[in-house]
Amino acid sequence: MARKTLITARDLERRPALPLPADALLTPLARDLLRKRGLWPPPVRAGGRGCGAPRLVVANWKSHKTIPEALAFARGLREELASRRPRAGAVVCPPATALANLRGPLRGVAELGAQDVSAHDEGAHTGELAARHLVDAGARYVLVGHSERRAAGEDDARCRAKVRAALRGGLTPILCVGETAGERDAGRTEHVVAGQLEAVFAGLDLARATRVVLAYEPRWAIGTGRVPQGEDVAAVLAHARAVLARAFPPDAVERVPVLYGGSVNERNAARLLALPGCSGALVGGASLDPARFAQILASA
Repeated sequence: MARKTLITARDLERRPALPLPADALLTPLARDLLRKRGLWPPPVRAGGRGCGAPRLVVANWKSHKTIPEALAFARGLREELASRRPRAGAVVCPPATALANLRGPLRGVAELGAQDVSAHDEGAHTGELAARHLVDAGARYVLVGHSERRAAGEDDARCRAKVRAALRGGLTPILCVGETAGERDAGRTEHVVAGQLEAVFAGLDLARATRVVLAYEPRWAIGTGRVPQGEDVAAVLAHARAVLARAFPPDAVERVPVLYGGSVNERNAARLLALPGCSGALVGGASLDPARFAQILASA
């Protein structure tokens, strides 16, 4: 891959009219300076509700809820949505033990997703669930590369293998990308996100690439209550699509859903989901309560 240009605040002070390459890396101080000049974030094409990508709100329950608790949630969500008509599709990713039990209760209300998938189709891989097992249990989607999996040592090569295994097995992968706090402070957000995308999408043909859903989740925002500024989120979402557009037709890239994840709740969902280029949300703790999750769906 070509080396990208790093631009600092000092560069902008020395050359106020310095042109910004589309894939330039900006330090936080450089971005703040551009913001003061009214030049940040840059214009973005794909926009919120007008974007051509399908809208999607994904609930990630992580290691929460037993089967009886999951069934109670399903009843509650169905009641909450009885008088609402969300414009976004809903996906619920429970613990794998509850997938088969939720297939009937959530039918017509939400699709099912798994939280992880094996990189292997089958074989001697103790403790792993292959894509075909998850499909058999009712899953249609699967999270890949969630920040908590990356924190446990999952790297881009493993994410690449899991995305391909999911696609082979008939699942729609939701690929999570995002930077750590240190990477953000060093002005490397765009570089990190581009690297994660390039590692996974390299070698994929158009038909498979456009089956992948993206989720930008800054790792420092997961479970912390901290949410980046809306303009920064929009810029990263646009950057993610720009990275894909280097390898695939731009009109096809516009149809790829790009979600935001990171401390999304019913209070900030409307603002986040209205951001340019945002196709939906990946929701953690706020998705455990059916009323709160229904409010987020209504915001989409």
